[in-house]
Amino acid sequence: MTARRLLLGLDVGSSFVKAALLDAASGLRVAAASSPAAEMRIDAPFPGWAEQDPRDWWLNVGHATREAMRESAARPEEVAAIGISYQMHGLVLVDREGQVLRPSIIWCDSRAVETGEQAFEELGRINCFARLLNSPGNFTASKARWVKEHEPDVFARADKMLLPGDYVGLRMTGRAATTACGLSEAILWDYLDHRVSQDLLDVLGLDPSLVPEVVPTFGNQGELTAPAAGE
Repeated sequence: MTARRLLLGLDVGSSFVKAALLDAASGLRVAAASSPAAEMRIDAPFPGWAEQDPRDWWLNVGHATREAMRESAARPEEVAAIGISYQMHGLVLVDREGQVLRPSIIWCDSRAVETGEQAFEELGRINCFARLLNSPGNFTASKARWVKEHEPDVFARADKMLLPGDYVGLRMTGRAATTACGLSEAILWDYLDHRVSQDLLDVLGLDPSLVPEVVPTFGNQGELTAPAAGE
């Protein structure tokens, strides 16, 4: 039997993780699955807060992928590449070992709005819109500043601040990486200088080392490790 060449697409949402296998030659869907059966838990310990455990995303990536593989009778060696889309604006803080330090502050959490508004005033309207294309608002960078202010012990242990899809990529490859596209929705990308916004990092008091390696948006973020494939 001639081996198929398949592409695995993952969508890591805040409700479900969806997995789809596509035929690389035709682009047609071979199989699709989602996990969990009911929506993933979102914790709101205070009004305006919304948090999820990133490890739940990873657990459901495994469940959805295995179901799609089972449905299509696909073999692991037939999967040529994996692409990840994900819920925007979330913050995942990890230590040097890649361990999650606190629940992710996800897209619909509004606790950092005031922080973002202050940064907007300091940077200036024209500067923000020309370089960042938006106000720092409630985006990922503002959430990182919130943790630094309100949970300094946690923040002191942070090695990298990741977006939700970057965390899944880290679990897959062992490599902390992101893209300009991802950093733009974190409000961390300077579109005039085509680099991480040092101005915003300075205003928020965030060390540049917290930003993971930047790779091309449609490039190779890493290779799937054997332990990750086994999960």
